[in-house]
Amino acid sequence: MFRLCRKNAKHCLVEIMRQRLLYQGYEYDDETFEKVFKRIYSVFGSSAPYTIFPDSQPFLRWVREKGITVGIVSNAEYRYQDVILPALGLEQGFEWDFGVFSGLEGVEKPDPRIYEIALQKAGNIAPEEALHIGDSFRKDYMPAKSIGMHALLLDRFKSPDAENWRKAGALVLPDLVATQAWLTAENSSSQEAASYT
Repeated sequence: MFRLCRKNAKHCLVEIMRQRLLYQGYEYDDETFEKVFKRIYSVFGSSAPYTIFPDSQPFLRWVREKGITVGIVSNAEYRYQDVILPALGLEQGFEWDFGVFSGLEGVEKPDPRIYEIALQKAGNIAPEEALHIGDSFRKDYMPAKSIGMHALLLDRFKSPDAENWRKAGALVLPDLVATQAWLTAENSSSQEAASYT
């Protein structure tokens, strides 16, 4: 359905949106498409369509108070780091230390290289010193584990796949409150770098 795009993130987004609209039966001349794209791009370039889970900020601050380096690994474009996260109250230096965003790095999950970049940005730590917290078995858990990181999955929406994730060996927790309790109980003496998506 979509052609592979090998240019910058915004150009790729333009092409994907154009193809998606065509697939849905909407064909616009270039001028009209440009107006439609600008409108959608401006909305998604703000924090308006995004919400933050209530446990996110307290968890991130708790982890950083423990002296643990926090990174965000995301299949997001460049505006996520500088516009969207700050607008949601997630400030670099307060809730997180570094970010690895696919739109800036040129690689995206589930490619394990994005996790290797995160390890470098965390201070060239060894994979076994890091914990990746994600919500996708395929995009988060498997690639993080494939390079030797610890990983767990959040199942905020009670996915029907969660039981299969558990059977495959994944630690699956309902939210970051449970994650904090688990980290306190199971890893109270360890200093692991956490990457959060």
